[in-house]
Amino acid sequence: MLDVVFGQASDPGKIRTNNEDTMGAFIPASRSQARSHGYLFVVADGVGGMDLGEVASSTAVRIVTEEFPKAQSGAMLISLLPRLIQAANAAVHDQTLAQEFRGRKMATTMVACAMRHDQAIISHVGDSRCYLVRGGVAKQITQDHTWVNEQRKLGLISQEEIAASDARHVLIRSLGPEMFVSPDTTAVTVQPGDHLILCSDGLHDELPPTEMARIVSQQKNIEEVAHELVARAVEVDGNDNTTAQVIRVRAVEQVGMYRGRPYRLSS
Repeated sequence: MLDVVFGQASDPGKIRTNNEDTMGAFIPASRSQARSHGYLFVVADGVGGMDLGEVASSTAVRIVTEEFPKAQSGAMLISLLPRLIQAANAAVHDQTLAQEFRGRKMATTMVACAMRHDQAIISHVGDSRCYLVRGGVAKQITQDHTWVNEQRKLGLISQEEIAASDARHVLIRSLGPEMFVSPDTTAVTVQPGDHLILCSDGLHDELPPTEMARIVSQQKNIEEVAHELVARAVEVDGNDNTTAQVIRVRAVEQVGMYRGRPYRLSS
């Protein structure tokens, strides 16, 4: 069956006094729950410049992690995860209407990863990212919902110009501002030895994928790996909150699908 371990770390950085990043996880309590529901990991980054980024990120993470284990046994993760992110968006949006927050804007990015059998489903909104590290090479799974990334896809700006752009953090999609949001969702088949990194922009702005891959590929305790990733990013710059979750895949359960239901493949 699927067997993973994870570590996580977060740091407010050198400039900010508060941390608007939030991370959360759901770890199954039994083998049967691992097969019926799976694992969930999530990172949210409250949008700076708005009033209550930490409220937005913590609300979004709470909704997703609380609702995930309540889903029907065997629910298809590729359809469940976007629904949970939409529920998180609605909760953040509703917070702006609450009496104590009325008139104050809030928003957050989110990247979530649900895992079961040999599948990782990644769903995200904004510029928090997921990377897959396999064989010492890091591959970015998510694509940022930013103005400059849209310009890049149209061929109007290069990747090098994005890094130097003052507009690189201007989001075109986030949780909270609108009643409905459309997350992007991707399925990845994982293998033993793989690592997944969920992170806020405080990490991926400062560390190139090669450095991320080098750090997570070390034969160290996974909690140490997560803290080393964050510490290294803060050392490089530290102007932003920095958060990382690192998931190490130790074993998987290969399955096939028949009429939407998984079945074990013979070894």
